[in-house]
Amino acid sequence: MMRLACCTVLLFLLRLLVGLPWFQVLPSILIFYLGSGGWKFLLIFAKTISRDLHAAGVLLKVKSNVNRHLKERNTLPKIFAETVRRHGDKTALIFEGTGEKWSFRQLDEYSNRVANLLLQRGFVEGDVVALFMENRSQYVGLWLGMAKIGVEAALINFNLRLEALVHCVTISNAKAVVFGSELTEAVCEVHSSMGKTVQMLCSGDWDPKRVPAGTECLEPLLDAAPTHLPIRPDRCFTDRLFYIYTSGTTGMPKAAIVVHSRYYRMAALVYYGFGMTSDDVLYDCLPLYHSAGNIVGVGQCLIHGMTVVIKKKFSASRFWDDCAKYNCTIVQYIGEICRYLLNQPVKDIEGKHKVRMALGNGLRQSIWEEFTSRFNVLQIAEFYGATECNCSLGNFDNMTGACGFNSQILPFIYPIRLVKVDEETMELIRGPDGVCIPCGPGEPGQLVGRINQKDPLRRFDGYVNEGANSKKTANSVFKKGDTAYLSGDVLVMDQYGYMYFKDRTGDTFRWKGENVSTTEVEGTLSRLLDMKDVVVYGVEVPGAEGKAGMAAVADPERSTDLEKFGKDLEKALPPYARPVFLRFLKEVNKTGTYKFQKTDMRRDGFDPSMVSDKLYFLDPTRGRYVELHQELYSSIISGKQKL
Repeated sequence: MMRLACCTVLLFLLRLLVGLPWFQVLPSILIFYLGSGGWKFLLIFAKTISRDLHAAGVLLKVKSNVNRHLKERNTLPKIFAETVRRHGDKTALIFEGTGEKWSFRQLDEYSNRVANLLLQRGFVEGDVVALFMENRSQYVGLWLGMAKIGVEAALINFNLRLEALVHCVTISNAKAVVFGSELTEAVCEVHSSMGKTVQMLCSGDWDPKRVPAGTECLEPLLDAAPTHLPIRPDRCFTDRLFYIYTSGTTGMPKAAIVVHSRYYRMAALVYYGFGMTSDDVLYDCLPLYHSAGNIVGVGQCLIHGMTVVIKKKFSASRFWDDCAKYNCTIVQYIGEICRYLLNQPVKDIEGKHKVRMALGNGLRQSIWEEFTSRFNVLQIAEFYGATECNCSLGNFDNMTGACGFNSQILPFIYPIRLVKVDEETMELIRGPDGVCIPCGPGEPGQLVGRINQKDPLRRFDGYVNEGANSKKTANSVFKKGDTAYLSGDVLVMDQYGYMYFKDRTGDTFRWKGENVSTTEVEGTLSRLLDMKDVVVYGVEVPGAEGKAGMAAVADPERSTDLEKFGKDLEKALPPYARPVFLRFLKEVNKTGTYKFQKTDMRRDGFDPSMVSDKLYFLDPTRGRYVELHQELYSSIISGKQKL
């Protein structure tokens, strides 16, 4: 754009000097512009202008709505009240576990009962109640009811146990815990560590003899509570709504603060960006303690009047049956869900659904087209984002493999950037002026977003445990003295601005002088091994530069043909990316959102005396994998066995 402007000015001056008419100058401008490389910009402009205009329209609409809600001091419950007014008798939620349907009016009344009960119990604005239960419609009604009186919910991962569970309740300063009866045993294990002042309420079919002493059954209390809307506190759009915890793959979970405006922004950007309507029916099989399930999914119900089908837990075998049964038009996915679906036997029901869109993040590029063709899903609405981030991306135009884009025509409209990082340490690289160095097309870099606390679309709300905030921000990133959010993720951008996920910061490792992307290798190995769970990570070998690749494969029957696997690897991956070590185990530990947990496996390394699973080594002299026994391990450690 700058080149075009300079050419235009120069040739305009030429016209003035020599007195040429405009129709003779214009071709000269065009020839000069194209000859200086401007044709590349024209190509990018032609390919991306409609995409960028759509995205700009979405941003303007969401920002306009956010500003209106700020001005009117709205909150999510107030927005939901308007949704109830428009769609009162329409089905809001369907719980697949029982088939029970709630209309918007029923959800409103249930949440009013929750609000009135808490007021009767002495809860006030700013108090925190921990919510610890599996997916169900009541889950939504509980935190929504809390929000109506300014009580903040701490949405706790129902897979947590013992120390991690106590940690999540404690750091939120919760005055009460509402737990599902299905989690009674987990609560009993830690009840004594939570403090005597924490109230305990159990939801579901409960046995008074099994729950902690002093626990009350929630349902009779709610049945007796009034259904009218209580007097609301004077809350605003930037006040706290609830807390969502990080997965805790690298330590204890952190409680991310979600304010009302952030909830709205995340749900609205997806709704307008991907062209949803209130007539869509969304299948939500993701945990409601997570932002994808509770904001991106349920948010379409509360804000836009969409019917949402809530699944207790994801089931690969029942997925398409459920979609057909409830006439779903949009399905949600995250992490490895799409691969699990591809791993299922082909069934007739796969082609008898009405699903037009799959919405989520983490669909591997290696199976993208296979997923769309097999299940006949026309649009992959892949997005990038995290609960606390301010640099969300969206693949609005269905570009295969991309998680979003940034405009190359007007790159500063949306202040995000890929910046260079040290390949060994993943530390930010800075120029002579102390500012981070932006990446060019094809260069991997960490995604960052400029922070502006006055702009609801750019603000960073951080974590309850404030010590974690400093690790997610940096200064002088875009320009001297500014502050930016660090995503912790490495992406690559092409010449058109499309962005592709590469790795989590720290997951990439160097071997034989090359960077190895664990995400890319995992996708390749999983495809070669019939969609088995595969986790790739680097392990240190004494005397070797970098880290040797190791792949943990979930194969309890050890059915993998290592001879064939080795030959397939030679065709599929360059030598530096082929795993030096293999580990076969019964199953791979995952978070509740289907992300692999690698910390313990990295710590185990490849020592047969420390690992009970079968280990194998890629013997370079034979060109195949051999069993790794203690003698071979000692030879590798001593340096006698070359890698």
